[in-house]
Amino acid sequence: MAEVLLGLGGNVGDVRVTLDRAIAMLTEGNDITLTARSRDYRTPPWGKTDQPEFVNLCLMVETALSPHALLERVQAVEQVLGRDRSKGEQWGPRPIDIDILAYDAITIDEPGLKLPHPHLLERAFVLVPLAEIAPDRVIAGTRVRDAVKRVVTSGVIPLPPRLSHLM
Repeated sequence: MAEVLLGLGGNVGDVRVTLDRAIAMLTEGNDITLTARSRDYRTPPWGKTDQPEFVNLCLMVETALSPHALLERVQAVEQVLGRDRSKGEQWGPRPIDIDILAYDAITIDEPGLKLPHPHLLERAFVLVPLAEIAPDRVIAGTRVRDAVKRVVTSGVIPLPPRLSHLM
């Protein structure tokens, strides 16, 4: 089983409900097991800044799926939840985005799949929730807790738990 780190986010619709649905869909069956989930965070947009704030979180999962099969799975979940990659602009508004951040210590550099995620160490909206669940994980030679210290985290705000999520 591989240990995989995923980043989830969105800024269109009821994002927190969509994120919960995405997690449920990803972990349905025996292919992917959730081992850790960060809190939800309100985060400023990155790349394209003239859009609503996002809600982001990170997951740690175990899976026997290959990186390519996992990518197919996350993209299928995105599509079911309203993401159309062919119509959206890069870094633009979207109901859901699921990124494979790291898959064990594997490095892949192919069109459509780059591991670890190429912008991972630049993005506070990923690093803050990731540090909550995997602070000592080393990715691309950098410990997550050290990477967080190198980015501006002031706009990354933890959200209170949703009551319906707790029941």
